[in-house]
Amino acid sequence: MSRIGKKPVSMPSGVKAEVSGRLVKISGPKGNLSFDIPSVIKVDLEDDGKLVRVGRDGDDRIARSMHGMARAMINNMVVGVSEGYEKRLHIYGTGYGCNLAGKKLQLNCGFMGRGGKNKYQFEYDVPDGVDVEVEVAAARGDNDPAKLIIRGCDKQVVGQFAAVVRKTRPPEPYKGKGIRYHDEVVKRKAGKALAGAG
Repeated sequence: MSRIGKKPVSMPSGVKAEVSGRLVKISGPKGNLSFDIPSVIKVDLEDDGKLVRVGRDGDDRIARSMHGMARAMINNMVVGVSEGYEKRLHIYGTGYGCNLAGKKLQLNCGFMGRGGKNKYQFEYDVPDGVDVEVEVAAARGDNDPAKLIIRGCDKQVVGQFAAVVRKTRPPEPYKGKGIRYHDEVVKRKAGKALAGAG
């Protein structure tokens, strides 16, 4: 029996679960999410819908692997619609920054445009169900970064969008310039001049 899969998922106050055929719907104050459960998985509502129990048909390898995954997906949806998810990104580098124009996130990561003019080289459409907040629009030096927060109820969408933004300019190891998660540790390297000084 899957240790994760056998744990029931409890519904916090304000969160409602519905099971319609193979579709599980979770609604709450932060939004609504749905998940198509695999054919080898069964989902039952207990205690007047306050508890979701996930089971499986059969004991083969696929059913066992899907069991824990389905339970984790449902639990992530419950957390998402009740509390939400967020990713905090810091942008390091002199002149680097970010800006929000409607539903578009603009990033200035030090790349030069035509004629040597610095411009927003990267622009991303903010996905539906995702909110972006710019806390600090421009970085000041290499120690005071620009900051932005990506929020949403869908863990996968929030994480994927944050990964796309970070990939624009991953942090480099010498000065640490680039985009990183707020709790990410960047391993720094000594420059060639410093390394050869000894």
